[in-house]
Amino acid sequence: MTTLTRSSANRYYNYALWLAVFTIVYNLLEGLVSVYFGARDEALTLFGFGVDSFIEVASGIGILAMVIRIRQNPETPRGQFERTALRITGWSFYLLAIGLLLTAIYNLFTGHKPTTTLAGLIISLISIASMWLLLAGKRKAGRALNSAPILADANCTMVCIYMSLVLLAASLIYQLTSFGFVDSIGAIGLIYFSYNEGKESFEGAEGIDDCCNDEENIEAG
Repeated sequence: MTTLTRSSANRYYNYALWLAVFTIVYNLLEGLVSVYFGARDEALTLFGFGVDSFIEVASGIGILAMVIRIRQNPETPRGQFERTALRITGWSFYLLAIGLLLTAIYNLFTGHKPTTTLAGLIISLISIASMWLLLAGKRKAGRALNSAPILADANCTMVCIYMSLVLLAASLIYQLTSFGFVDSIGAIGLIYFSYNEGKESFEGAEGIDDCCNDEENIEAG
């Protein structure tokens, strides 16, 4: 990472803070809208997508708490903060995988089909555009600050993009063919990806050293 001045580091931490706030607010709104329309239209994929949006909020809260604590305690080693944030992200991925698995199993065994998937089409398109911009911002901040939790949170946002693509594909295919199992089939790949990302987050948390010099990438100034 390029060495940052203190003012530059603070600017990136402010940037990361607002990205975390946006993540929380956006996913709360997306979750509420998705759960509402998912329940109304009996669309389990959309309903599950909404529940997963609430799980995404947990990762955003972890990053927000970490950034606030670092800003309030700039001289304190940030290892303990980053370890906690990574573990929150890891558990979020595991919960995400469990939610997808339960939804896929339920769909396969009940043969349930939604009333309509129009809401899923609209929500997935909005989500893809929003999350892609958010992903770019998180990666920029994470790389500049050399922050493993922020980069892990960016991976969580990438999972949200994949989920949005699955929702888009499932909604579109169902609209065209009335094939109700496509969302369960697509969820299998997301379950594998989410599990691996959760595992990597926990491994990253274990690899953080509290005694390391957290100021080595930041110059006074």
